[in-house]
Amino acid sequence: MKKEAHKLAVIFPGIGYTADKPLLYFGRRIAVEYGYEIRIMDYKGFPPKVKGDRNRMEESFFIALRQAEEMLAGVDFTEYDDVVFIGKSIGTIVAAKIAADSSAKARIRQVLYTPLEDTFRFPIGEAIAFTGDDDPWVGKENSRIPALCEERGIPCRLVPHANHSLESKDVFEDMKELRRVMKETEAFLK
Repeated sequence: MKKEAHKLAVIFPGIGYTADKPLLYFGRRIAVEYGYEIRIMDYKGFPPKVKGDRNRMEESFFIALRQAEEMLAGVDFTEYDDVVFIGKSIGTIVAAKIAADSSAKARIRQVLYTPLEDTFRFPIGEAIAFTGDDDPWVGKENSRIPALCEERGIPCRLVPHANHSLESKDVFEDMKELRRVMKETEAFLK
């Protein structure tokens, strides 16, 4: 009898974008369907008005990082056959840092929902990324995210007319795009 793989998915939310919002909720559901044990990072205590304020962004990163490290303190990633970090926005930075510092970094794969440029300060192994071409957090149409992904060989889906939540002004188009994003997430997790 074939042994069931021991798999872990760690969810890293963004500031205000909780694990119950569409990208992370459905990404998590797909991971569950494929047999992943789920751990959700739940950090809090961010300063107000972070967007556009470099100091508050750095402060928020360290708040989230410290709390995520505490929540993952007893987890040995080497005990898992497959580990995937699913992050959103600042959560992608925290996930990249924790993966880079892990002794199991070679086995940690990442799903990057609307990563920020600082995510790419850290080495990233196998990953997939999704960003909007109208995302005010990364410079709208002159976003460096697709180029940063290309430099590292990370497939990057650029969602047209999408903001930092991968949403536009057309709810029905958003649902189609969400389905496409989740199909690509599913293919990555298989």
